[in-house]
Amino acid sequence: MASVLKVDKLDPQSGTALEIGTSGDTVSIPSGATLDISASTLTPPATMPASSGINLTALNATNLGSGTVPTARLGTGTASSSTVLYGDQTYKAEPGGGLVLIWSHDTTATNSIEKLNSFSSTYDIYLLTYTNISFSADATDKIFIGDSGGYITANYAYGYFGVKSSATPWENSIGGNYGNMSSSFINSIDSASASEYGMTGQAWIHNPFQAGSATFLNGYSGFRNGANDAWSTISYWWDTNSDASSDRIKFESSTGNFSTYGNYKLYGLVNS
Repeated sequence: MASVLKVDKLDPQSGTALEIGTSGDTVSIPSGATLDISASTLTPPATMPASSGINLTALNATNLGSGTVPTARLGTGTASSSTVLYGDQTYKAEPGGGLVLIWSHDTTATNSIEKLNSFSSTYDIYLLTYTNISFSADATDKIFIGDSGGYITANYAYGYFGVKSSATPWENSIGGNYGNMSSSFINSIDSASASEYGMTGQAWIHNPFQAGSATFLNGYSGFRNGANDAWSTISYWWDTNSDASSDRIKFESSTGNFSTYGNYKLYGLVNS
């Protein structure tokens, strides 16, 4: 029979420490008993024994010092490179829509600028923006679309409509008629030398990479030169009768070179 010691209080003889049991012994608190240390300081061992933490509360996440929280602990669903964690703690497909920057290029003193692998099956629609495009002499900014076999220079149509000057307030033109023309370009604007204002605008390009579908481009430009003899604003479109897949775009000055303070950017519009 186990002996029982009944006292109200145990104090260490020295007044500094009280030891219960000896190394190797097991000291048990029976079921139903309460060990109240709420007004005391508990010094646990450096390595805690395995135990359920279900009843631990008010844990501060800033105290996590190492390791990585498993994705399964952050939310339900499957974490992957194509999913994101939403506020309801579920992994879902990343949100659709939006523009992805594919290419950015500052103009240099060259006659043409080319971007290979500009189009792919990733996007159906692209946005082209251009800022402060000017040339070393009065020129037209030609825009070519094509593939490794060459750029489209036939079987297309184009048109433009805009305000020119007070002497010629409106001008427009429709050309091509799917005929055989000398170059494939957006007759967007007569640009000018560095002493005049650069051309700025944007254009949407539809289905350039999709074989079996014609490529359509529509956009607008703004421009004004010192002599007021060039376009102020213009809207334009370009349509190819070719259903080939295009993977590149080129910009070319009809006369002289580009000035060095312009910029082209190409974006892809996310399909979903």
